[in-house]
Amino acid sequence: MSTDDLRAIELLNRVRYGRVATSMRAMPFVAPARHIVADNRVVLRMHRGMGYHQACSGSVVAYGADNFHSGESDLWAVQFTGTATMVRPTQDQLELFGPGPHRVDGEPFDPVYMRLTPQFATVHTLEYGTEPSANGIGSGDGGRTRESANGRRQDSHAA
Repeated sequence: MSTDDLRAIELLNRVRYGRVATSMRAMPFVAPARHIVADNRVVLRMHRGMGYHQACSGSVVAYGADNFHSGESDLWAVQFTGTATMVRPTQDQLELFGPGPHRVDGEPFDPVYMRLTPQFATVHTLEYGTEPSANGIGSGDGGRTRESANGRRQDSHAA
């Protein structure tokens, strides 16, 4: 794994929930999921009652998470893209997930698990400065793109 991939995994370990995206009957969707990282793979827990796992299993999906509501000053978002497969988690993995919700959309929670083997990962950071910029909005870089040491593109977005 590259240093960028390892950084994305490290950041993902800091939060518990994210969103999985793929398409179902040619229509895109995004669904919430709980995640853990096991053996450099992302393991997702979703509610079976939504039916989204059926569209994800065997398909290419994107999984994203962020710390935007954490109150931290350094904001980041990560995204992993790869193929999802249905799995039965180990007892250790179930313990890492912890208890699930009692109900989802009014239905009893019925967990289903998928493993995402990332083909690539991206990390986006949002930097807010304290000095005003020329446009008076802030000192962010306004969406500067830079390359990391290994030549991979990193986007830094000011929101």
